[in-house]
Amino acid sequence: MSPSIGSVRRPDARRRRTPGPPRDHLRARLLRLYAALERRFGPQRWWPGRTAYEVAVGAVLTQHTAWTNAARAVAALRAQRLLRPRRLAARGEAEVARAIRAAGTPRVKARRLRALTRWLLDRFGGAFAPLRRLPLAPLRCELLAVPGIGPETADAILLYAAARPVFVADAYARRVLVRHRLLRRGAGYDEARAFLEARLPSDPVLFNEFHALLVRVGKTHCRTVPRCEGCPLRFDLQSRGPAR
Repeated sequence: MSPSIGSVRRPDARRRRTPGPPRDHLRARLLRLYAALERRFGPQRWWPGRTAYEVAVGAVLTQHTAWTNAARAVAALRAQRLLRPRRLAARGEAEVARAIRAAGTPRVKARRLRALTRWLLDRFGGAFAPLRRLPLAPLRCELLAVPGIGPETADAILLYAAARPVFVADAYARRVLVRHRLLRRGAGYDEARAFLEARLPSDPVLFNEFHALLVRVGKTHCRTVPRCEGCPLRFDLQSRGPAR
């Protein structure tokens, strides 16, 4: 009698696990950092603003100054009912500069606000809906061509005002990532942004919260002189200190 086929375990008949894609350890680390920050600090609910245009205005006003100063300038524009593209565009540079004095360098920022506003009006009639659906790369290039709009400001507008998946890799974010040896020392804005966008899920909600949380930990612990004691990201350094 012939043995049944199932009675003999042959090497080539063994059940084999189908190999999956290799695990991305850097992505896993970044997501662990995000989870730890979220547990400690909770939702940050950035960016404060009642309309997309107000968020974009705030992104310009916070250039080279603290948000508290930019917020005072935004409030002054609101008090004068200038937080609508056509209304702001109708005012002269000097008048806008007087309104935003609290943000510092008022004439420079007034010129930049008017340039951004004119671009929005000429290109989209002042509406933000097209910014949410147009191809991202050419749109970002257009925005960078607006006088006074650099990479960080452009990405803040795209992420926070238009909900596009671009990471704002500002100085706080870069400092944290360098100290955790995720970025090389001296990495610039575009290198950091490309690294984060390549490793993280392309989700504007995630990018929004992660950026805000990196700013939070950068202000409380990962300062110019690091305060690692009690930092929610201390576990990631293991027995090592932060990279210098």
